[in-house]
Amino acid sequence: MDKVSCEAVEARDQRIIALVEKNMPSDDLLIEIAELFKVFGDSTRTRIISALTYCELCVDELAESLKMTKSAVSHQLRILRQMKIVKRRRDGKEAYYSLDDEHIVKIYQLAKEHLTE
Repeated sequence: MDKVSCEAVEARDQRIIALVEKNMPSDDLLIEIAELFKVFGDSTRTRIISALTYCELCVDELAESLKMTKSAVSHQLRILRQMKIVKRRRDGKEAYYSLDDEHIVKIYQLAKEHLTE
């Protein structure tokens, strides 16, 4: 490779590096993204997320449909709420859970589609 070609490659590399550096999210945001994927990395929580893609459910309904104890479901829901993956709505003494927003539905559906293609 001649000198001109090497310089062109180096200039391209520098442009790519500058582009990546300019568009890289903050370290704090990257940590939050990693934490979100950790939450999705637990199959019990993923089962809860899957159930909630259909409709809003209370702890009793989730526990029965997923063959889990209410205590186990409540523990996982607490984690999902802390990560803003699910939200809670109270109706008297009963609490109903649903996915926090359409982004969560999309993340779940994209992962499912990716793995079933």
